[in-house]
Amino acid sequence: MNAPTPATFASPRRRGPLRVPGRPGRVRRRIGIVLLALVAAFALFGPFAVGIDPARQVLADSLAPPGAAYWLGADVLGRSVLARLAHAAHLSLGLALLAAVTAAVPGVLLGVTAAWRGGRTERALVMLADAVLAVPGLLLVLLFAALAPGRHWALYVGLSLSLWVEYFRVSRAASRPVLAGDAVQASRLLGFGQAYVLRRHLLPALAPVLGTLLAFSAAQAVLALAALGFIGVGLQPPTAELGLMMTEYLPHYQEAPWLIAAPVALLMLLVLGMMLLTGDGERDGETA
Repeated sequence: MNAPTPATFASPRRRGPLRVPGRPGRVRRRIGIVLLALVAAFALFGPFAVGIDPARQVLADSLAPPGAAYWLGADVLGRSVLARLAHAAHLSLGLALLAAVTAAVPGVLLGVTAAWRGGRTERALVMLADAVLAVPGLLLVLLFAALAPGRHWALYVGLSLSLWVEYFRVSRAASRPVLAGDAVQASRLLGFGQAYVLRRHLLPALAPVLGTLLAFSAAQAVLALAALGFIGVGLQPPTAELGLMMTEYLPHYQEAPWLIAAPVALLMLLVLGMMLLTGDGERDGETA
C-alpha cells in the first residue's frame, strides 16, 4: 500500500476560495428580476410616456436616424420606432402572460385531480394530454390563427390550449410524492378534508415549480407570437408587434440597421430575464 503523500492532506488554502452555496443563483435571479421589471415598466408605462400614436406617419422623416425627434429612429413610413416598440411590448407581454396564466389554471387543477384520484380518471386525463401534445404547439396556434387571421383572441386561445399540457404534467408529477407523504397521510387520519390538504401541503409544494414553469411558458408564448408575426400569419399591419416589426424592418437592415435592432434587443432582454429568473441556484451551490 502506498504511503499518503503531502498532497493528500492539502490544506484548505490550496482548494481555492470558499464559495457560498446558492449565491450565484440568487445573483442571477436578481438580475433576471431587474431585467423583467425594466421590460414590464417599459411595456406598461411606455405607451403613455411616449405619447405618440404608433400608426402616425410622417413620410418626410422616412428612415430618420435616432436623434432628438426620434430616439430610436423612424421606419420607412416615418413612424416612431420607440412608440411602436412600446406598444409592441405592451401587446406581446400582456398577451403572453394572459395566455400562460389561463393555461396554468386548468392545467394545475387537472394535474392535481389526476394525481389525487388515480385509476380511470388519471388514465383518461393522461390520454387527453397526450392527444394534445401530439400536435405541435406552434401548429395548434397556426390553426386558430387561420380561423381568424389577425385576431387577438385566436392567438390567445391557441397559446392557452398549447400551454396547459405542461402545467398538467408538472403538477401531476409533483403532486404524487406529496400526496403519498407522511404529512398528508397524517392529515387524513386526523380528519382534515381535501381543502386543508390542498392549502397546507399541495400548494406550498407546487408553488416554486409552477413559478418557474410560468416564466418559461410566458417566454415561450412571446417567442411564438414573434415567430407568427415574423412569418406574416399572426397579427396584421398596422398593429405594432415584435415579430411584425422585424418583418417590416428586415428589408432595410443595410441602410437603417437600428430599426431591426430595437425589437430584437427587446425580445432578447425579455427572454433573457425570464431565463435568469428561472435559474436553479441550488445547482450552482452543488457544483461550487
